[in-house]
Amino acid sequence: MLPEPYRLHHRADFSRTVRRGRRIGRRDLVVHALLTTPASDDAGEGTVGPSIRIGGPRFGLIVSKAVGNAVVRHRVARRLRHICASLAGEAPTEADIVIRALPGAAAASSVELDRQVRAALRKLLPENDAAATAVADPAGRSS
Repeated sequence: MLPEPYRLHHRADFSRTVRRGRRIGRRDLVVHALLTTPASDDAGEGTVGPSIRIGGPRFGLIVSKAVGNAVVRHRVARRLRHICASLAGEAPTEADIVIRALPGAAAASSVELDRQVRAALRKLLPENDAAATAVADPAGRSS
């Protein structure tokens, strides 16, 4: 389970990350990432107040009906939450990350989804950031 401080909850946070963040597509998912600063959080953009950052990076998942029926969607979401929990200590604390599952995610293995998410984050996060280089494939494979 993904701990509370690591989750995106509000629609405005999802929208801001998808609209203003960087995006990269993979075969089974699309990853959006936005590095926030206190100044950009205070901008508001339809939120009631500024977002308070307590823990680390925040993750949001989008798993639509195109992925499959409810059982399949929940299975994909559980797999992605597990991947996000393993990345929580490795991604920069100011990152908001939204992962949109594509229909192929239903048939992909957890290892394959993990590889795709990590490869996407390596490309999206700044290379000069030490935390971005920590988001490496645990098996040491390159993608």
